[in-house]
Amino acid sequence: MKREFAVIGLGRFGGSICRELSKEGMDVLAIDSTEAKVNEYRNIASHAVIADATDEKVLKELGIRNIDHVIVAIGEDIQASILTTLMLKELGIKKITVKAQNDYHEKVLTKIGADQVIHPERDMGKKIAHSIISSNILDHLELSDDHSIVEIKAGKKIIGRTLVDLDIRANYGCNVVAIKSTNSNDINVSPMATEQIKEGDTLVIIGADKDISRFEKQLVIED
Repeated sequence: MKREFAVIGLGRFGGSICRELSKEGMDVLAIDSTEAKVNEYRNIASHAVIADATDEKVLKELGIRNIDHVIVAIGEDIQASILTTLMLKELGIKKITVKAQNDYHEKVLTKIGADQVIHPERDMGKKIAHSIISSNILDHLELSDDHSIVEIKAGKKIIGRTLVDLDIRANYGCNVVAIKSTNSNDINVSPMATEQIKEGDTLVIIGADKDISRFEKQLVIED
């Protein structure tokens, strides 16, 4: 059974979410107060409607209660974002993801019950900063304020060595949770200590940001 999503706010972030969910074959209800933006997504989303999401009566008429997951991607209007989130919570939506403008906005959203708060600009800034530091750092995903998962392309400092040689957990406090092989497209989850790292391999590493940073500086960033 396909999951149903609603995206409220069709700016760059909300529009991107709407496109990707639709591309994956999900049912998406796209909502915005601007006619031009709604018209843009009429042929992309399952349904696209012009509506004021801060009006509880309107949300009920749209059948928002039947939606599994609502993404609130309202732009600069923090008050509208908070009010919409609060009403969605009161209407019993199972999962609410909200775009935050700043840390204060995030605190309020968390207090009123948002399940997930996203800082697109801040999070993208972190990813870009990591990719700028080294082309071997492929991706960076925050798990919390001080823990992350990173995908690292094996460089010359680690190619040909085994996990037991590197002893990443003892030396850096991180864990290699998987090794992805570019050649065979295989993913080796929980690799053995004797696993040898080959050219083209990608290591998926989890740990505290300070430990990951130390690992990157010593074994990933190439001179």
